[in-house]
Amino acid sequence: MASTQQLKSRIRSVKSTKQITKAMQMVAASKMRRAQDSTKGSAPYARAANELLTYFASLGETDEHPLFVTRKVKSRLLIVVAADKGLAGAYNTNVVKQYLNALRDDDHKHVTNHTIAVGRKAAQFVTRLKATQVVGIYEDMSDRPEGQQFHAILNAAIGMYERQEVDAVDVVFTKFISSITQTAETVRLLPAGFTKTEVSSDVSEAKFEPSIKEVLDATTYRLVGSRLYQTLLDARASEHSMRMLAMKNATDNANDLVDDLTLEMNKARQGAITQELSEITAGVESMK
Repeated sequence: MASTQQLKSRIRSVKSTKQITKAMQMVAASKMRRAQDSTKGSAPYARAANELLTYFASLGETDEHPLFVTRKVKSRLLIVVAADKGLAGAYNTNVVKQYLNALRDDDHKHVTNHTIAVGRKAAQFVTRLKATQVVGIYEDMSDRPEGQQFHAILNAAIGMYERQEVDAVDVVFTKFISSITQTAETVRLLPAGFTKTEVSSDVSEAKFEPSIKEVLDATTYRLVGSRLYQTLLDARASEHSMRMLAMKNATDNANDLVDDLTLEMNKARQGAITQELSEITAGVESMK
């Protein structure tokens, strides 16, 4: 059994760790709420964008549009979205597993593979692989990924597809369902309209002016961008949710460990007191 001094030292160490995990839990909870508001706020727009893309693809007037052209997939671009930091439970691991499944699928079908890594953890992983060609790395994305970095990713994906360097563009990310449930998924970004969804009457009965072709030319880039944007928001909300849960579990485990160590220390102290009393009693008996 450890001495009371050793147990006191361990208790202080665990309490110090608990303060850190508690602070990280509170920070993650604050970021999670903002990220959830962002992803829930943009979700209706992303659904409407997917409806429009599905509807446009069904009209038969997109055959010549470069972002709607469907080709036999001989080369694919994967945009894999992970975190810049760890301590988020299984968040990064789940994304990596989903990404590896996509690579195995490409290898089985003899499809060449290209990768854009979003997040430092994704970059660290993909740069060690020989099964893919890394065409871009983006780190330190904000919780609302706008501006230069976002458009650089979108333009790179669209450019490679238009130049026929790849025949499909997929995003590997973590879909946010709730604060407790998040799932790693792969969704197709290009060709546009590939991922079918139910089209509401508001879309199917709409009239497009001045013509569908001009509407396509003016909106397709933005509609495709909205789908990518939503995946990035979902990924960030999932990351903060899983980090908050991981830090909460760590804090709870620290509390349990402190209780166990305190009990063990009390037992050790009681044993020491009992031993001292026994020695005193034995000494008194020997003096009689």
